[in-house]
Amino acid sequence: MRKNYKNIVVLDRSITITKDDYISLTDMVKGIENGLALIEKWLRNKNTIEFLGIWEELHNPDFNSPEFEGIKNRAGLNRFILSVKQWVAKTNSIGIVAKAGRYGGTYAHKDIAFEFASWVSPQFKIYLIKEFQRLKEEEQKLLGWTAKRELAKINYRIHTDAIKQNLIPENLSKKQINFVYANEADVLNMALFGKTAKQWRDENPDKKGNIRDYANVS
Repeated sequence: MRKNYKNIVVLDRSITITKDDYISLTDMVKGIENGLALIEKWLRNKNTIEFLGIWEELHNPDFNSPEFEGIKNRAGLNRFILSVKQWVAKTNSIGIVAKAGRYGGTYAHKDIAFEFASWVSPQFKIYLIKEFQRLKEEEQKLLGWTAKRELAKINYRIHTDAIKQNLIPENLSKKQINFVYANEADVLNMALFGKTAKQWRDENPDKKGNIRDYANVS
């Protein structure tokens, strides 16, 4: 799957989520009889229109409020019909969108998607929120790991450059130079972690990488 999209599984349904936390409403109703019609039925509901309008006014400075008021006044009438594309075109909304292509369908910001899920099934909403939170926690862990690796790389470069410029005498062999680097690295390891790199490896034979890989960001 493209990097801009991720998937979670909710009650045996695969739900697509964009990198901006827009969740596929189309995926939510797959497997339900007349599922796609449910989205338009939900959109015609007066309470839905009011909710969408409040969300847009909070998050979208370009929202067409006068057009929204007209739609809200007509919502609930038997002759009232409204598609996602019509809603977007008339109000310039950003909270719910219709996408084309391989990962096409109706997507909504997580706030709106959770509201739709509640309308479809309270049980489904609870599991959707649970799986969405799990995905966010995994992303935060990955972000933290990446930050640690980047900080380690940056500080390692600063460290080795400082050794090269200030601590390595001229005319040393490659083996002697490597010894100086290793010795100075262990001075820092002892100060930060209370042990040398070798001591850490001996204590953790089952772990890959080095002592810096398991340090926190600080």
